[in-house]
Amino acid sequence: MTLSDRIPNALTIAGSDPSGGAGIQADLKTFSALGAYATSVITALTAQNTRGVSGVHPVPADFIAAQLATLLDDVSIDAAKIGMVASLEVAEVIRDTLAQRRPRWVVLDPVMVAKSGDILVDDAGIRAVREVLVPQADLITPNLPEAAVLLGLPAPIDRTGMLAMAPALRELGAGVTLLKGGHLRGEECPDLLVTDEAATWIEGARVDTTNLHGTGCTLSSAITAHLARGDTLQEAVASAKHWLGEALAASRRLEVGHGHGPVHHLHAWW
Repeated sequence: MTLSDRIPNALTIAGSDPSGGAGIQADLKTFSALGAYATSVITALTAQNTRGVSGVHPVPADFIAAQLATLLDDVSIDAAKIGMVASLEVAEVIRDTLAQRRPRWVVLDPVMVAKSGDILVDDAGIRAVREVLVPQADLITPNLPEAAVLLGLPAPIDRTGMLAMAPALRELGAGVTLLKGGHLRGEECPDLLVTDEAATWIEGARVDTTNLHGTGCTLSSAITAHLARGDTLQEAVASAKHWLGEALAASRRLEVGHGHGPVHHLHAWW
């Protein structure tokens, strides 16, 4: 890892989770735990807990634009992560703003389906993510249900299906795709990193826990933090996956809610 005395600045553009396990809250904890200064722009308020989502209140696009412009007028961002985006107008605001003041890295986590199974965006939001934001990203990090929604295809059930889906995901226009295999059955939890040159499996053992709330948000923000600190893309993905495994294993120390609890973002500090 290349790390100078300067602490890098990372930005999350995402929705808020009152239970603290996903969205903006998970991203801020992750950036902080991994040595990046955390900044944020909120795209939506949600009414949710560890059991599910009962409501979504989008932030108006013009106010998202104001948040971004005001922040970027003052703070130099090394890497940005985009999470929940619910409309075409918001997607275009994010695209246009980052085109003018683009960080070195842009990571897109296409948040569409909550861990509880709740759909968080409508068809227009799905199209906005697919057509506007995916082509702007250096890396996209869909899980299997999200990849299926992006492509309008059934979710893969095994590694063969993941490999078969990879070319279609690449054709959406992202720089690199990390297809996350956490929804597969079995003892292993493999992710597939797809670049122009190759498709590489990033292996990992499945952690025996029900504390899975916000794992996607957390992994993408961990990758973003490592990129901000100077890691290569491959190093950032591998380091983030290892760190997430430790956060999952340590989550048994937390007592948060009665559904899918959060991972322990600050396990190395508490």
